[in-house]
Amino acid sequence: MRLTQGTFSFLPDLTDEQIKQQVEYAISKNWAINIEYTDDPHPRNNYWELWGLPLFDIKDSATVMYEISSCRQQQSDVYIKVNAFDNTRGVESCVLSFIINRPSLEPGFELVRSEDIGRNQKYCFRSYATSKQPEGSRY
Repeated sequence: MRLTQGTFSFLPDLTDEQIKQQVEYAISKNWAINIEYTDDPHPRNNYWELWGLPLFDIKDSATVMYEISSCRQQQSDVYIKVNAFDNTRGVESCVLSFIINRPSLEPGFELVRSEDIGRNQKYCFRSYATSKQPEGSRY
């Protein structure tokens, strides 16, 4: 299974040159950039781990590419994404987000069905990545 979240999610993985071009585009728009990573890519998991500090007022894509490289070296087998934020309306709004790294094995999701009041069925899905570890060991 291939996770499809964010911009470019249905395209093949971007090369480093293509990532650099997207970063340069974000810089040209004066957007703040950050890098995040997680092993739990559930679509409702908005709280990925932040790599370093957000990169405000960056003028050179080499800075961002260096941080991407550092993150990939230390977190090589997880999902990593780049986000860009626009603050022109006085609020940091995410305007660009794309995955730049994937684990060697993308575990996928399981569908969980549970009984509810009046014989109704409720469904949700859970990432297999979170079920590998004992309860409480993730955080």
